[in-house]
Amino acid sequence: MSNASAPKPRIWRNCPVCGTERGEPSFTKGLLRVVRCSRCGMMFANPVAVELVEGAFYDRLAAPYYLSPDKLESDFAPVRFARELRLFRRFCDKGAVLDVGCSTGAFLHQLAHRFPGDYATLGADVAGPSLDYAEGRGVPVLRTPFLEHDFHGQQFDAVTFWAVLEHLAEPRKFLAKAAALLKPGGHCFVLVPNLNSLAMRCLGARYRYIMDEHLNYFTAGTLRRLAAQERGFIIVRIKSTHFNPVVIWQDWRGGEERVPDAERGRLLKRTTAWKQNPRLAPLKWIYAGVERVLGRLHLADNLVVVLRRRGSESRL
Repeated sequence: MSNASAPKPRIWRNCPVCGTERGEPSFTKGLLRVVRCSRCGMMFANPVAVELVEGAFYDRLAAPYYLSPDKLESDFAPVRFARELRLFRRFCDKGAVLDVGCSTGAFLHQLAHRFPGDYATLGADVAGPSLDYAEGRGVPVLRTPFLEHDFHGQQFDAVTFWAVLEHLAEPRKFLAKAAALLKPGGHCFVLVPNLNSLAMRCLGARYRYIMDEHLNYFTAGTLRRLAAQERGFIIVRIKSTHFNPVVIWQDWRGGEERVPDAERGRLLKRTTAWKQNPRLAPLKWIYAGVERVLGRLHLADNLVVVLRRRGSESRL
């Protein structure tokens, strides 16, 4: 058997929220096996490929997806992080910012260029090619894995995890370290896909974000439980945001096969262009209204939680 076709080593996990062993089978998609924790209801992949836990997968994915021209053009477009920036600025208007899972550095790049002088930025990731690109765009990065890096007492006003915790075998450890790195009163921002979204309810396992590299599948309840595990944090806000009806349409027609990375990049480019087209303003108003309604019902595509570091307790 060739190395390409050999089974990849896999590991078994306990529930990433409460630690309960294994979980009851819920659904499968290709090699992905998702289970439900009998104690807290968390849905998570089990077992998972070692390369996903250790990060080797993301080095391979960098060139065909994260560094594809379509993805880069979309990520660095002015509209790309509009919602995240509005929320972020509401709680952190200046200071030191650490973006964990920064990829090509687009969020930090936009933060620094839109608000010059307000922020000192630093990015962290496991994909070397993506970090190379971020550095090339002027984003400072650290090369050591986040959990292993010694920050030597450095503290931050904000730590962000944009679309990161769903990829992590042990998300609680990342939140604990974030709490330890934040100044008292500093904020942590987490965005993850929403398991109870309209898209998920319509599509089930057809949904493109039910994928091998997504190890955790959060609802508002399980995301709240995860955040509550870290006693250094106070939950400030949980909301649902983002909505892409084109994804629902494409995935409904496409079946349960993984959407090719090139197609994902092309859709990002098209939707970014639509958002920036002034002739589509009436449609954008309708779209924004639908997104607000879905958000209030916690049916939008993503969940966001804002956490504040407790100010009086001793640090971890």
